[in-house]
Amino acid sequence: MMQEAKNELSNDTDKTASSRRKFFKGCLFAAGAAALGGVGCIHSRSNALAKSSSVETSNAEPDVTDRRERRRRAQRPGYLELERSGELQRRERALWAMLERCRLCPRKCGANRLAGRTGVCSTAETFKVASFGPHYGEEAPLVGRNGSGTIFFSNCNLLCVFCQNWEINHRGDGRQTTHEELAHIMLLLQRSGCHNINLVTPTHLTPQIIRALRLAIAEGLNLPLLYNTGGYDSLEVIRLLDGVVDIYLPDFKFQNATEAARILSGAPEYPNHVAASIKEMHRQVGTLQQTDGIAHKGLLIRHLVLPENAAGTDDFVRWVASELGVDTHVNIMGQYSPQYLAHDYPPLTRRPTREEMTQAMNWAREAGLHNFH
Repeated sequence: MMQEAKNELSNDTDKTASSRRKFFKGCLFAAGAAALGGVGCIHSRSNALAKSSSVETSNAEPDVTDRRERRRRAQRPGYLELERSGELQRRERALWAMLERCRLCPRKCGANRLAGRTGVCSTAETFKVASFGPHYGEEAPLVGRNGSGTIFFSNCNLLCVFCQNWEINHRGDGRQTTHEELAHIMLLLQRSGCHNINLVTPTHLTPQIIRALRLAIAEGLNLPLLYNTGGYDSLEVIRLLDGVVDIYLPDFKFQNATEAARILSGAPEYPNHVAASIKEMHRQVGTLQQTDGIAHKGLLIRHLVLPENAAGTDDFVRWVASELGVDTHVNIMGQYSPQYLAHDYPPLTRRPTREEMTQAMNWAREAGLHNFH
């Protein structure tokens, strides 16, 4: 256990945070013994909640009780049954085997990460966490009243030249973290009332995450698992996550492979790999499902509008409509600003204009999408 921080969530509970960058700047990793040791209180809280639920149920009409029970079952994370049956352990083994000649992402660099070698993601078997806490800068269905339980992992397999979190994704800022500590972080976020466990940049760390998840399940974790990815994922890995992940939150950054390779550290065939992975995600979890405005299962795609339509927004929205359906939830984001090395990669040297953002939204309407913002 790390002994440094005394506060459980540092500044992460600041509900005025409006962006990932502000979130990161305000909450450097604070997983000390005092913070992680607090998870023992979870069991008594869970018992109290169970008692209050039983009283509520006993006073409810039978049909109301049935509806509540069906809703609880529908919202039950899939990983619980996979762990009970032993299937989650099998999936974990399969993921660890992929690290010997790493093929966790489409780069398939072949580094023996189990032997301490690293590839594009600069990560061997051990890993870092940069920050964690309730986050209020995500999409509304993920945040609710209590925030999304966000865990920012260090390093990345994509390495965009305009990365807004380049300090952690490119430079690798963060703290070395054990599986046990990561499990405790998940439980701490649940204890704080977060609506989900939001894994940010998880692609290069899926075996480590699943091991920590299994440890957390043994201690009572039962929140939806949210896979918050840059989109450049291996189809083989995404298939292994079937039933493990409840909510997928991928980016679809570029429609043009040549432009993607120029901006994304030479990522081979980026659009094809992302399209295949997102279609598999959609097959697994379907359209975003919400209860009382809080998402508990489904797919939500992010797309960042870039100057001069460098991201191919018109092609992106047509792809979503034709391949996934017009009900698909999409966040067409307008917050791009030149970060990191972007000033050396025109037209990424400026923000999108108001006219470019209006055009992006018009393209979405013309494609027939209606769950976009």
